Amino acid sequence: MIQAIVFLPLVGFLIAGLFGRAMGARASELLTTSLLFIAALLSWITFFRTAFGGHEGVTVLFTWMSSGNLQVEWALRVDTLTAVMLILVTTVSALVHLYSIGYMHEDPSRPRFFAYLSLFTFAMLTLVTADNLVQMFFGWEGVGLASYLLIGFWYDKPSACAAAMKAFIVNRVGDFGFALGIFAVFYMTGSVAFEQVFAAAPALSGKTIHFIGHTWDAPTIICLLLFIGAMGKSAQLGLHTWLPDAMEGPTPVSALIHAATMVTAGVFMVARLSPLFELSHTALNVVMFVGASTAFFAATVGCVQNDIKRVIAYSTCSQLGYMFTALGAGAYSVGVFHLLTHGFFKALLFLGAGSVIHAMHHEQDMRHMGGLWRKIPFTYAAMLIGGLALTGFPFTAGYYSKDAIIESAFMSENLFATYGFVMTVVAAGLTSFYTWRQMFMTFHGHPHDHHHYEHAHESPLVMLIPLGVLSLGALFAGAILYPYFVGHDVEHFFREAIFMSPENKILEEIHHIPLWAKYSPTVMMVLGFVVAYWMYMVNPAVPKAIARRNDVLYRFLLNKWYFDELYDFLFVRPAKWLGTFLWKQGDMRVIDGYGPNGVSARVLDVTNRVVRLQTGYLYHYAFVMLVGVAALITWFMFGGAH
Repeated sequence: MIQAIVFLPLVGFLIAGLFGRAMGARASELLTTSLLFIAALLSWITFFRTAFGGHEGVTVLFTWMSSGNLQVEWALRVDTLTAVMLILVTTVSALVHLYSIGYMHEDPSRPRFFAYLSLFTFAMLTLVTADNLVQMFFGWEGVGLASYLLIGFWYDKPSACAAAMKAFIVNRVGDFGFALGIFAVFYMTGSVAFEQVFAAAPALSGKTIHFIGHTWDAPTIICLLLFIGAMGKSAQLGLHTWLPDAMEGPTPVSALIHAATMVTAGVFMVARLSPLFELSHTALNVVMFVGASTAFFAATVGCVQNDIKRVIAYSTCSQLGYMFTALGAGAYSVGVFHLLTHGFFKALLFLGAGSVIHAMHHEQDMRHMGGLWRKIPFTYAAMLIGGLALTGFPFTAGYYSKDAIIESAFMSENLFATYGFVMTVVAAGLTSFYTWRQMFMTFHGHPHDHHHYEHAHESPLVMLIPLGVLSLGALFAGAILYPYFVGHDVEHFFREAIFMSPENKILEEIHHIPLWAKYSPTVMMVLGFVVAYWMYMVNPAVPKAIARRNDVLYRFLLNKWYFDELYDFLFVRPAKWLGTFLWKQGDMRVIDGYGPNGVSARVLDVTNRVVRLQTGYLYHYAFVMLVGVAALITWFMFGGAH
């Protein structure tokens, strides 16, 4: 069964990719979508059998590589953590495939698009079922490749090509850290297989590694290198700049990237490697600090964005920060819980935004919208549910998972526990503000583009069905799954899939949090709603006035804290200067001047000069002969003969 789940998307990719033109767009759509729905059904069966029936295990398919002590099997690992990821990835991907049939119906390259979607899904399934770090790295790079292909799907659009290149390059930075972490794990444990690595992990305590001229604590440097990889894939502060630009791809791609595949890979990796991270308090401190900082940073930027997809993109960045805050607190199951619930309501928000864009004839600027709830009521209801879950409205999915993260930050013994709690609570208020700002600007008030408004209409049924299914997840997934991720059934539910040291009591302690701390995110949620309602419904002139009065702060947030400009100054311009210097001076002047091209040029120059001596006049040759004879006689007279 697990083989079918993993390889059915690959079959869809190969058939649609190789024979899509011959089959036609409709056949490619139906084939890839059908295979994903079969994989999703099998994933749910696997989830119930694994999580509640205890059917865990490893299926070895073949030996992938063998070199000295390095033995890498291609094996599929199934435990509760894998099963949770399987239902998220396949369910969201299947719904995105279905939704794309309606959203992409006018695109002539649909077979290629659906092939790429299936490839993306296969790569993510390979990652989450990996039984060793090398196999995980294969899936890790696979989702990077697929994201490049999908973000740049409209390759005749310069901004899409630039966004695809940016995502690919920024992720290579993080992947380099991940690769170094894998090397360090193999160096210290002699294996890359999870069972052997986890068995050897306790012996790493107290050991050191000599790296870049310094001696480091082995677990700390290993975990930090691995976390750099997670920062790239999951768009954490510093390596986040690719994620907002990824909006240049089609909207279904955004839903898949942000909800179920690429960005969740980093969170999954840290949870999977919890036996290593439990050995280093320093690494967990860094994880919480980066996560909390990202949650706050992205929430501030989301408050001023006007592109409906970009607001949701920064929301993803912020929510990923929440997940890493939980992981830094040692509450690994809580981080995975938010990963799961966030997958449902974030896919819902992106697909809802796509429905809005479809209704408005590809208009994405919220300043040109307004009053749309009358025209597209089903989409409005779906986005309202997704927005409530995102803000943590009581009893929605986000309420259970996000509040559990804030509680674990408060009760954690992490060095940055207070910082993590404050940043996530403030981010909760900002999240509520930008979510309701988006809802009010898009669906309420008066329409600002009457032409598009008059022609706006609800999306076809094939796009609305995924919205309805995801709405159920956004509403009920939190309440149903809370006992298994946060309550008293966690240890039995995850068994050995997630490791927590005996000293780690965070899941017990969060149930004893003071009431003021427990309800602080709910208070911030209400405050964010009130401020947004006042600014965008009661007195719409206030936002412009505040922006004019605080022009520096407004531009700082609108320009995303100037990270792109800073990186352009520090990395892009020096790289361009170095490239130009090596091209002009190294390639053209040195290599072309003194290498093969230079030698051939000198030979040609000499021959051209010699050719000029061949004039064809007899008296020129006689004169040269006379000069030669005179020179020869002179040499013999003054030193040539002894």
